[in-house]
Amino acid sequence: MTAKSAAAAARATVYGYPRQGRNRELKKAVEGYWKGRVTAESLTRTAQELRRANWRQLTEAGIHEVPTGDFSYYDHVLDTSVMVGAVPVRHRAALDADALDGYFAMARGSQDAAPLEMTKWFDTNYHYLVPELGPDTVFTADSGKQVAELTEALALGHTPRPVLVGPVTYLLLAKPAPGVDPGFEPLTLLDRLLPVYAEVLADLRAAGAAWVQLDEPALVQDRGRAELNAAARAYRDLGALTDRPQLLVASYFDRLGEALPVLAEAPVDGLALDFTGAAAANLDGLAAVGGLPGKRLVAGVVDGRNVWIDDLGRSLSTLGTLLGLAGRVDVAASCSLLHVPLDTAPERDIDPQILRWLAFARQKATEVATLARGLAQGPDTIAAELAANRADLASRAASPITRDPAVRARTAAVTAADSRRPAPYAQRARAQRAHLDLPLLPTTTIGSFPQTAGLRAARADLRAGRVDAAAYEERIRTEIRDVIGFQEKTGLDVLVHGEPERNDMVQYFAEQLTGYLATQHGWVQSYGTRYVRPPVLAGDVSRPGPMTVRWTSYAASLTDRPVKGMLTGPVTMLAWSFVRDDQPRAETARQVALALRDEVRDLEAAGTSVIQVDEPALRETLPLRSADRPAYLAWATEAFRLTTGGVRDATQIHTHMCYAEFGDVVRAIDDLDADVISLEAARSHMQVARELAAHGYPREAGPGVYDIHSPRVPSAGEAAALLREALAAIPAARLWVNPDCGLKTRGWPETRASLENLVAAARTVRQELSGE
Repeated sequence: MTAKSAAAAARATVYGYPRQGRNRELKKAVEGYWKGRVTAESLTRTAQELRRANWRQLTEAGIHEVPTGDFSYYDHVLDTSVMVGAVPVRHRAALDADALDGYFAMARGSQDAAPLEMTKWFDTNYHYLVPELGPDTVFTADSGKQVAELTEALALGHTPRPVLVGPVTYLLLAKPAPGVDPGFEPLTLLDRLLPVYAEVLADLRAAGAAWVQLDEPALVQDRGRAELNAAARAYRDLGALTDRPQLLVASYFDRLGEALPVLAEAPVDGLALDFTGAAAANLDGLAAVGGLPGKRLVAGVVDGRNVWIDDLGRSLSTLGTLLGLAGRVDVAASCSLLHVPLDTAPERDIDPQILRWLAFARQKATEVATLARGLAQGPDTIAAELAANRADLASRAASPITRDPAVRARTAAVTAADSRRPAPYAQRARAQRAHLDLPLLPTTTIGSFPQTAGLRAARADLRAGRVDAAAYEERIRTEIRDVIGFQEKTGLDVLVHGEPERNDMVQYFAEQLTGYLATQHGWVQSYGTRYVRPPVLAGDVSRPGPMTVRWTSYAASLTDRPVKGMLTGPVTMLAWSFVRDDQPRAETARQVALALRDEVRDLEAAGTSVIQVDEPALRETLPLRSADRPAYLAWATEAFRLTTGGVRDATQIHTHMCYAEFGDVVRAIDDLDADVISLEAARSHMQVARELAAHGYPREAGPGVYDIHSPRVPSAGEAAALLREALAAIPAARLWVNPDCGLKTRGWPETRASLENLVAAARTVRQELSGE
C-alpha cells in the first residue's frame, strides 16, 4: 500500500474508555450491590447501559472502531485472571457458587479469604489486582465476558475490537502465589497459557471479531533477552494460528525500544504504538526496523493520560511521517482513556476560555477523529479545527495564569542547604525520643478516618448554601472530638485529627494553592469503586495562607498525646493532578515544595511536633525505563527534602507510601531523610520490611499490619503475626505499628474493631519482647 492509500484508509479508534458513567453510575450500582440494595440483575443492566452509552459517544464523536472487553466491574487484570482460570484456591469455591460474588471476593476479600494483592498499573494511579500463580497453576479458558460484550456491540451496529491484556504482560504482572517459592517466575508458564489465549481468540473470531487487540505495555520496560524471547515465541505461536482474528499488539506509556523489532518481525497483523512524551522515540525506532510494510499501524498521537488539548498540527505532521512506515495508518489516543475524566461539558466553574485548553475523554475522541479525517482527506478538510486549535494553544501560552515572577524568583534562589536537615538522623532521633516519650512499638494511623455519609452531606450542604460556615465548622469540630476521643480510648500513641474537612488528599490542598484548577465532575477511577477528581495544575504555585494549621491545632488542644500534622507531598501533588506540560516537572515540583515548606514551618510554630508528608506516588511516578530514573529520583527526593528541611531536630518528620513495588526505590526512600516511613505491607506479607532491611535502612519504619482496602477485619492474632514478621527485619526500637493506608474508605464498625485489634497486637508483642 502506498503512503497515499494508507492515508486514505486512515480510521479513528481508542483502546478503552472511562467506565463509571456521567454521574458515576457504576460506582453507585456496585456499592449498592455490596450493601444488598441493588440486585445482580439491576447491576448487570446498569453495566450494559453504560457500555452502550460509551459506544454511542465514541461513534458520535467519529470513532470508527470501538473497544470491547475494556469495561469492568472492578479491574481489567482481574477480568483476565477469570478469563484464563487463574483463580486462587481460597476463592474457587466462592466463584463456583456465585460468579459475581466470587469475583468481588477476589477483589475485596471476605472474612474467610484475603483478597488478591493490589498495586499500581505501571506509572499510573490506577491499581490492578495482582495475579497469583505457581508451578501447579492450571489455566482454563472462559471467554464468556469478552464474547458477550463483542456480541452486544455487533448487535448495535458498531465495529468492535475486543481488547485483552496480552499473555506476556499478564505473566510479567503476576507474582508467586502464597506458599510458592518466592523465586518462581510466572513467565515460565507461558507455554501453558498460550493455548488458553488461542481458545479465547477462536471464540472471539467465531462470534464475529475481525480484529483483537492484545495489550503488552510491560514490553516498554527494560526487558532481558529471556523476556524478549518469550514475547517472540508468544506472538509466533499466536500469529501462526489458523482459527483467529487479525491481531493488533498494543504498547503504551513509553517507547518499546528493544522490544520493537521483536514485535515488528512477529507474524501479527498490526502494532499500536504510543507517540507521545518519551514514547515519541518510537518513530525513530520504527524507521530503524524498516517500518511495518503491509501491516496496520495504530498511531497513539493524542495524549491519553493528561487533559490538555492536543497540538493538532504537530500530531498531523507526525502522522504524515508515519505514512511511509506502514501499510495502513490509523489514529488513536496514546493509551486507554480510562486515565482521564469523561467530559468537560459539565464543568461550569472553570472559566470558559481556560476550559478550551482542556480535553477529557469525549474531547480526545473528537481530536482523534479530527486527525483521522485530516490524514485521510487532507488538512484542508479540518482547516477550521486547526485554526481554532492554534488559537487555544496561543491563549494558554500567553495567559498570566501560567507565570508568576515572584514564584519563579523564589525557586531560582533555592540552595542545596535548603533541602537538607541540619543534623543527621541519629542526633534528631535522640531529640525526638526525649521530646515525644513514646513506648516501644508506637501505634498510630496513617491520617484519615472514615468519611461518613454525614460528612459528605455536610460538605455538599455548605457548597449548596444549605448551611452556613459556622454550622459546617461545628460539624467538623464534633467529628474531630469524636475521632480524638476514640483514639485515646483505643490506646493509640500518636493521634491524627481524622481529616473530616478534606475531600481528597490532593484536591484539598490544590483548592488552597494558586496555580491549580479544581473540577466538579472530573472523576477518574483509582481502583474498584474508588474514584478521585485530580485537580489541574495550570500555572505557577504558591500558598496564600495556612491550610491545615487551624484543625491540627484544634485536635491537639483536645489531648495530651502527640497529634500529627498531615500534608500531601510535592511529588504526589504532581502525580495525582493533571500536571502542566509546558515546563519541566522538576520545576513544578520545586514550586509545590516551597509552598508546602511554608505550611510545615507554620505547623511547627503552632506546636506540632510530628508532621507527616505523604508521598504514595513516589514509586508510581518512577519512569518505566531505568535510564530515565536517576534524573527523576534526584528532583523528586530533593522536592521532599525541600518541603521538610526547615524544621528543628525534635520535630519528627513522617512520610507514607502505599500499593507499589518499593524495592525499586528503596535507595530513594532512604534519600528522603524522613525520620519515620509507613508503608503498605499487609497484602504483600511484609515484603517491604525485608527490602528495607536488605538495603540497611537506618531510620524508623511502620510496615502496615492491617489491609484497609478490604472490609475484612483482621484479628489481633493476625496483626501480631505480621508484626513479628516485621520484627525479623526491623529492630523493635525502630518499628512502628500502623495500618497500610488511610481509613477514609472504611466504615466505622470495621475501623473500630481493626484498630482495637492493632493496638492489642502491639501490646502483645511488646509483652513478648519484655519477657512478661
